[in-house]
Amino acid sequence: MRRSLVLILLCASALGCAMGPNYKRPQVAAPEQFRGVPKPADPASLADRPWWEIFADPNLQALIDEALAEGFDVRIAAARVEQNRSNAGIARSGLFPQVGGTGQWQRGRESTYTYPYGQKPVSEGYSAQFQLSWELDVWGRLRRLNEAGRAKYLGSIEAQRGVLLSLVADVASGYYTLCELDKELEIAKDTQRAYQSIYDLFNLQLQGGTASALQTASAEGALGSVAASVPSLEAQISAQENLLSVLLGRMPGPIIRSKLPSLVELPLEVPAGLPSALLERRPDILEAEQALVAANANIGASKASMFPTLSLTGIFGGVSPQVNDLFGRGQTWSIVPGLFQPIFYGGKFWFQVQAAKAIYGESLAQYEQAVTAAFGETATALVTHLKLVEAEKQQARSVAAYAEAVRVSNQRYTAGLSSYYEVLEAQQDLYPAQVTLAKLRFQRLNNFVTLYKALGGGWQNPGQTRPAPVQQPAVPPAEAPQK
Repeated sequence: MRRSLVLILLCASALGCAMGPNYKRPQVAAPEQFRGVPKPADPASLADRPWWEIFADPNLQALIDEALAEGFDVRIAAARVEQNRSNAGIARSGLFPQVGGTGQWQRGRESTYTYPYGQKPVSEGYSAQFQLSWELDVWGRLRRLNEAGRAKYLGSIEAQRGVLLSLVADVASGYYTLCELDKELEIAKDTQRAYQSIYDLFNLQLQGGTASALQTASAEGALGSVAASVPSLEAQISAQENLLSVLLGRMPGPIIRSKLPSLVELPLEVPAGLPSALLERRPDILEAEQALVAANANIGASKASMFPTLSLTGIFGGVSPQVNDLFGRGQTWSIVPGLFQPIFYGGKFWFQVQAAKAIYGESLAQYEQAVTAAFGETATALVTHLKLVEAEKQQARSVAAYAEAVRVSNQRYTAGLSSYYEVLEAQQDLYPAQVTLAKLRFQRLNNFVTLYKALGGGWQNPGQTRPAPVQQPAVPPAEAPQK
């Protein structure tokens, strides 16, 4: 027993080393500022603010709260985190001795035909044993496996955070899509009413002989074109509501929302922050790094498999016909140190090391790809934001000019200086300009969401308290007009 304990202590003293390289974060050359940003980067970033400050619309906040609580993607991501947490615990359990126990009671009698001295009396016996097995982690194989399991668990947490951020962004984008479609439908119905009045006037004048058939046909064609867009837009709204309902984890139905013009105006300039901060903020980059940590640890575990495996097996128990003497004269015990050294396996362990190194190379390329893609996505969203601001400004100027043309043409017609055909032409120019302006405003909103997500948006930041969510009003019937 003493010699065995000495052997255990000597082996335990050697447990300080672990095969394989220790992980070091790869050097990534982050740019000093994002491409397209006209001035040096400021440390402050839009992503430092939580989502409930970015998306201030109460109806949108209520939908995001519902999606985070009931969404299918959230539940799937949470389940994956629990799976990886359990797998990490399984990997860690190998570091500790494995102890099990067995107990048995037996009562019987042998046959007279098998016992030559007459019938054998009834025999009764008890046995109990505790088994101990412990692989001494001399080369760090188990510690490297534990490191890999923990990295996978942390990576799943980052993946869950990425799912939450994507869900917030998807709900916001879907919500703004509905608002934009509502605006288009409103413009189409207003224009349909205007074209209807023009057509009615031309048709009445045609019957009186004061209007031409060309003017009446043109007015009817314009009316039919706009009227056809109304059911198409209504179908798109219904489909978008169904898509958004899936994100919310509810059955398809109406979605309460605000009007597009009443949404919070976006800032003309958006602080992007330092490019190097993306490495610490973006969930996909952090997830890719944890995969790299796991791949690095598996190299060490594969190398350790080439060296001797030292294990310790122990048994303590007893066998006795009486329970009270089970651990007395019937006591049994043994301690068996074991050593296993692979000698020839046809290069199996060498190939395992090479495969682990190749997996590390793949993970490294994926990490670098994630970093590069993050910089590209952010730069694109920043440039798009600047360009959409200018485009919306110019389109608003165009809408104002066409609206003025409609007003002037109405005045000229009232004064008898022109025909109402001139009013129709002006109205035909105004309608597509209004639709284009609504689309540009939606693109700005949608790109703002994309930029917030590209920056790694702070859907949940330490030290920030989420205010009490606004209660969503009851959903109106499907046939009721949307507010």
